[in-house]
Amino acid sequence: MTDRIDFTPVKPPAVPEGGHVVGRSSKRFQTARTAIFGTTLGRAGAIMIISLVLFCFVGPLVYHTDQVQTNINEVLAPPNAHHWLGFDGNGYDELGRLMLGGQSALEIGLIAALLATVVGTLYGGIAGYFGGVVDAVMMRIIDTLLALPSLLLLLLLFSIVQPNFTSLVLILGLFAWLVPARLVRGESLTLRTRDFVHAARLMGAGHTRVVTKHLLPNSIGTIVVNTTFQIADAILTLAVLSFLGFGVPPPATNWGSMLNDGVDYAATGSWWLLYPAGILIILTVVAFNFLGEGLEEALGARSRS
Repeated sequence: MTDRIDFTPVKPPAVPEGGHVVGRSSKRFQTARTAIFGTTLGRAGAIMIISLVLFCFVGPLVYHTDQVQTNINEVLAPPNAHHWLGFDGNGYDELGRLMLGGQSALEIGLIAALLATVVGTLYGGIAGYFGGVVDAVMMRIIDTLLALPSLLLLLLLFSIVQPNFTSLVLILGLFAWLVPARLVRGESLTLRTRDFVHAARLMGAGHTRVVTKHLLPNSIGTIVVNTTFQIADAILTLAVLSFLGFGVPPPATNWGSMLNDGVDYAATGSWWLLYPAGILIILTVVAFNFLGEGLEEALGARSRS
């Protein structure tokens, strides 16, 4: 005698209070929001970054200044009610100059960090997935590049290549991919032995699909956390290069070059040319490091160390 088939209709999932079913995108948004704002450091870093973005990109819409034409009559004029941080040695409004310098710092730092993350993630994922001789050769290349003095190489390159927005992004990004490559490689070495990777291989998945659809998505916590550190490192490296005279060409500016200009006038008492730029560099680097530490704590990901 055959078993009876149950034709009882399946009840639909309960609708939460408010009448809306939470979809995947909403869950992902809630997870990302919890990861960012769920820890004290992450919350502090996110608030600082939002404030810096508003200052750099929304501030010029409220505080109008001319950052193209100089005002010779106001050279080194001290702060006053109309110009809150006075003027620099070239006759530019210093507060407007800080906003303009912050735009280039954040844009170059973000794009260079994303470029380094993409290159390093793919490189490390391939090395960790294949292992063996392939991994050994690829890691020796990274070890060799890490042994080289990066700052000296950067100075050498920028003495040959004219510094501009594009060259700064490309060179900073291509010098910073080594750390994420080693991190993702370590994650891939662990993940490639998991059952879901073996199942994907048995189902006929190729190497490219296994790396891009299985290994890298499961390393997303480590990748996201390291990206925030990469942004902080790129902004700090850009400030150092700009301080040494290898920043974006005029009329654009950067906090590092502004800090260099302020040092020349520090002995004259023109404090507004020195301290604001230095404080903004410190706050920006600290903000992204706070965000990275908060994400690492919330996601349980491995840090760059």
